[in-house]
Amino acid sequence: MTGTTRPDSGFDAWKRREELALRVIPYLSLALATALSMLVGDFGPWPGPLPTFGLAALTAAWMLWMVTLHPAWTRRPVPRAVYYVGLQILIAVLVVRNPLFGFFAFTGYIHAFMLPGRWRFAGVAVTAWSMALSQIGGAATFGWDAIVPYVVIAAFNMAVAGAFAFFGSLTQEQNDKRKHIIDELAETNARLEATMEENAGLQAQLLVQAREAGVAEERQRMAREIHDTLAQGLTGVITQLQALERVTDRPDERRRHLDTAMRLARDSLAEARRSVRAVRPEALERARLPDALAEVVARWSADNGVPAEITTTGTARPLHPEVEVTLLRTAQEALANAAKHAAASRVGLTLSYMEDVVTLDVRDDGVGFEPAPAGAPGEPTARGGFGLTAMRQRVSRLAGTLAIESEPGAGTAISASVPAIPAGAGA
Repeated sequence: MTGTTRPDSGFDAWKRREELALRVIPYLSLALATALSMLVGDFGPWPGPLPTFGLAALTAAWMLWMVTLHPAWTRRPVPRAVYYVGLQILIAVLVVRNPLFGFFAFTGYIHAFMLPGRWRFAGVAVTAWSMALSQIGGAATFGWDAIVPYVVIAAFNMAVAGAFAFFGSLTQEQNDKRKHIIDELAETNARLEATMEENAGLQAQLLVQAREAGVAEERQRMAREIHDTLAQGLTGVITQLQALERVTDRPDERRRHLDTAMRLARDSLAEARRSVRAVRPEALERARLPDALAEVVARWSADNGVPAEITTTGTARPLHPEVEVTLLRTAQEALANAAKHAAASRVGLTLSYMEDVVTLDVRDDGVGFEPAPAGAPGEPTARGGFGLTAMRQRVSRLAGTLAIESEPGAGTAISASVPAIPAGAGA
């Protein structure tokens, strides 16, 4: 990103002209007036070129020292006033000595703009009287008959020069305002560029964080899916194989357990493949959520020999796929935990459709346990192991809540509540 460059403004051009006038024109006009006075001759006292040259040199030195060599002094009130008063005295003396120094007296108009506010008009007025004296022929020709022309010419000079000073003041004021606005814009642009650079850095940082968060989220998703498919399926297979070993003398029972183990292995493999492709579980592909849960409950009951039933309340309606997958996986995990740990004689599920939320409650009458607080370091080691953590992660991703109530000997109740996001929302 490149830096901001302020375009050339009218104020800058004015300042360059003003600096040129202050630095060059006064010396040129003084040199011209001095040369002409020496060619024509002196009309005032102290005849001869040396006094004229000395006064001109003193005037040049005064401007050189006070303005050219020390330009900062012209921005300070006292040195500026001292300089201008001295300049007007020198102009008056030079004009009295020779009216040709009227060419240089014009410098009084130029340097009057160094004065603040109304003082510059006072400087213009004083210069107008010096110019008028030059224009009527100088002090040598001044008499009673020249008073009226002198006053008229001086008044005319003051009117014309005052008008120029007035409009020049307006122009300078406008240029000052314009310069102030341009400076503010340049400062604002600089801050904007700095902010944009900072935002670019933050955006890059956010992209890195988003990428890292995406990787972490995908890992968590795969961990949950592996747990909900392969882990649960393999647990079911192991359970069936263990049961198979206990019925060595009953061929029909052995065959049933073996078929169940094979079906669980095939289903788990299919679900694992669907999870890798981020496809909805097969049960939800074939049926709505209440029917898919009923199928899962019936199959679980048949596999584990424990009576289980599901009840649906409210008006069932299609929900966002993430909502339905979350509730289905929560039901599967809760049933898997009941099969592994509860030793329950009965399990009941309730799916409740409400206006803003949908809730799934899973209750068993098993042995129960002492649940760890939500988010506590020991929670993953409580009943269900990683399963409780996976359930909480799934529900939390939808801004839902998961409540677990249990105590030894009193069974377990798991309640998952998530927003009832309709199907097609956010598509």
